[in-house]
Parts: sequence; structure tokens; C-alpha cells
Amino acid sequence: MAGEQQEGAKPGRTVFCVKLKRELPGLDEVPFDGHPLGQRIYEHVSKQAWAMWVEHMKMIMNEYRLNLGTPQAQEFLLKQMEQFFFGEGAELPPDYVPPESNQ
Repeated sequence: MAGEQQEGAKPGRTVFCVKLKRELPGLDEVPFDGHPLGQRIYEHVSKQAWAMWVEHMKMIMNEYRLNLGTPQAQEFLLKQMEQFFFGEGAELPPDYVPPESNQ
């Protein structure tokens, strides 16, 4: 059952988030288990920063029309993720126009 699997999670686990530069709740599990970048993200990225990445990733996938079934698209996305968290930040696609704000 899903509830039983959750019991193994570490409640209250925090990390010093490399993206947001402060101590925040960490991820509950390693993304891309078995991949070195996944372990690095687990150790240094907060849930909040991960949520920011998910939104950024959606934009990248749509703008570049990525097919994650191809090794090239997967490698491209991993490089973008590395830059987003541990580099200078992921670059926006050349012709990207942000959606209009409703405010």
C-alpha cells in the first residue's frame, strides 16, 4: 500500500539548497535513482527548487518539442538540469516568449 511505502521516508529532512541558498525541506527520494546527478540533487536541492525545475522543464520540453524517448533529448534535459541547479542557471530557448501575466 502507498501509505506503508511512505513510512520509510525521512520526515523533517532538510538540505542547504544550492538553488535558493538556504536550509529547506529536501526531497523525499532520489530522482533518477542510480544516476550520479540524481544523488547530487537529492543531497543539495530542496523540494521548492525541484518544483521550480519541474515548471522550467515543462517549458523546455514544449519549446524544444523534446521527445524524451530519444537518448539525445534525455541527455539535453540532464544538461539543462545540471545548469539549472549547479551552473549559471538554465538558458531560455532562443525564441521563448514568457506567457503574459494576469496581474
